Amino acid sequence: MMPKRLTVCCFLLCCQCLGGLVWAQDFILKPDTFKPYVTAFNHADEELYKQLIPNAKSWDFLSKNIPLFECPDKQLEQTYYFRWWTYRKHLKQTPAGYIVTEFLPDVSWAGKYNSINCPAGHHFYEGRWLRDTAYLKQYARFWFRSGASPRSYSSWAANAISSFAKVQPDTTFLINLLPDLLNDFQEWEKMRLDSTGMFWQTDNRDGMEVSVSGALGQKNQGYRATINSYMFGNAQALVTIARMAGNKAVADEYTKKAAMIRQQILGKLWDDNAKFFKVIPRGTGTLTRADVRELHGFTPWYFSIPDEKQAIAWAQLFDEQGFWAPYGPTTTEQRHPGFQIAYEGHECQWNGPSWPFSTAITLTSLANLLNDYKQNVVDKRDYWRLLLTYSRSQQRLLPNGDRVPWIDENLNPYTGDWISRTRLSTMETGTWSEKKGGRERGKDYNHSSFCDHIISGLVGIRPQHGNQLVINPLLPDNTWDYFCLDRVPYHGKTLTILYDKTGKKYGKGIGLRVFVNGIEKASSASLQRVTIAI
Repeated sequence: MMPKRLTVCCFLLCCQCLGGLVWAQDFILKPDTFKPYVTAFNHADEELYKQLIPNAKSWDFLSKNIPLFECPDKQLEQTYYFRWWTYRKHLKQTPAGYIVTEFLPDVSWAGKYNSINCPAGHHFYEGRWLRDTAYLKQYARFWFRSGASPRSYSSWAANAISSFAKVQPDTTFLINLLPDLLNDFQEWEKMRLDSTGMFWQTDNRDGMEVSVSGALGQKNQGYRATINSYMFGNAQALVTIARMAGNKAVADEYTKKAAMIRQQILGKLWDDNAKFFKVIPRGTGTLTRADVRELHGFTPWYFSIPDEKQAIAWAQLFDEQGFWAPYGPTTTEQRHPGFQIAYEGHECQWNGPSWPFSTAITLTSLANLLNDYKQNVVDKRDYWRLLLTYSRSQQRLLPNGDRVPWIDENLNPYTGDWISRTRLSTMETGTWSEKKGGRERGKDYNHSSFCDHIISGLVGIRPQHGNQLVINPLLPDNTWDYFCLDRVPYHGKTLTILYDKTGKKYGKGIGLRVFVNGIEKASSASLQRVTIAI
C-alpha cells in the first residue's frame, strides 16, 4: 500500500497539466471531443506558410492552451475553433522573441520580422485567453525594445497589454513596461496631437484606406474617433499601471490627459444632428464634421467613453440604410452617395465593404454598452444577431460547391465574397501579384478577433484588475438549452462557466453555474450577472 503522504504527492503531480498547476477538478468538456474540427481544418488546408506551430502540431498546442467551448450552434462552435486554429498560425519565433503576425507571407509594408502594429490590439485581446503567457509577454516587449515600429499605424497597445493582464495578472511585468508605454504615448503626442487638442491620423495609417471621410481632408488627414479613442484607452491604462507602481504624479498627469481627450471626443466629434461620432477633415481651414457616418464611429464605446444619451447612435447599426447587411456591417452608411462596393482600384477599400477588423471593434463596443450603460436602444438580441452574422460570414464557397471556414481581408456585405482575394488572385497577368504579397496573401488573415467575443461577450467573463470575477452572459434568454466554456485561465485559476436549462446535459444542476478550480462558486436559475470574489 502506498504511504498516505506519497499518495498526496502523487495526486498533486497528476494535477500538473496545461503548463501550470490546475486543481484536480472535474472538467466538463474533454479535448478529444473537439479534435475533429482541427483534423478537418488541417485536411482542407493548403498550408502555404509555416511559422512556429505547423498544422501537424496544431492540435497538440491548442488542446493545451485554449478554453474549450460547446454550444448547440455547431457553425458558431466551429468558427470558435477555426479562429484559434488560425491564430496559432501567426505565432512566430524571432531573434527578439515571440511575435504575432498579421499576414503569413512577407509583405513589403510590414516592419521588422513581418510585424504590423495595426491589429496588435486584437492580438492581445484574443491571445490573453491562451494558458501560456510567454507569447504575449514577449510580443509586448518586442514592440518597444526590439527596433519594431509601434507607431506605424494607430494603436491601442497600452490598453490592450493592460487588458491582457486583466486575465493573466502580472504587476511586475506591467510596471517594467511602464517607461516604454509612457514614451510611446509621448511620441504619439509629438506626431499626431496638434493645437486643436485632438489627435489626427490619415485614413491609411488608421488601417482604413480609401474611406469617404479620408478623401475630404488634406492628404487624407482627419481628427478621427479611432485614434482619439485609442489614445484615451492608452491614457487610462497608464493611470492604472502608474498606480500599481505607486507613481501618483504619472497617474494624476494621465488622468488629466484622459479627461481632456474624452472632452474633445464628446465635444467635437459627436454630431448631435446625425446622432453619431464623425470625422473632422484636417487642413480644410474649418473644424466641420464630415457628412458621413462610418462604422468606426462606434469605437468610443470600446473604451466606454460616451455618455448614456449617445447610445442613440446604435440604431444605425441595425438600419438597412445604415450599416446592416447580410454578411456583416458595412464600413460606410449605405444611404451615403460615397458608399460603394468596388472590384476595381485599390483592393482594400473602407468606403463600403465589411471588414472583420472593424466588426470586431464594434462587437467589443456593443458588449461594453450592454454591460456598462443604461439604455433602451439595443439589447442582448442585437449582440447575438451581430455575432451570428459575423460567424456566418467567415466562410468561403469553393468551386466544387463545398463551404469551408475562412477568414480573409474585406467582404462583399451582400454576397459574402472576399473582395481582396477575388481581386488579388488575378491581379498580375491573371495570377497573384508578388509585390502585393503573393499567393493567398489574405488567407487566415490575423486582423481581427472572434474568440474573445465568445468568452468576454457571449458567455460574459468580464476581465478586470483586482479580485472580483464578473460573469454577465449576453446570450438572449430562451436561445440555447445549454453551453459550456471550460478550462479558462483567469487570475492563476481555472474557470468553468456553463448553462444547462434542464440540468441533464452536464449533471451539475439547472441554470447558470460558475466553477473556480472545480468548486462551484455561483449559480443562478437564469442567465444573469453574477459577481464573486476570486
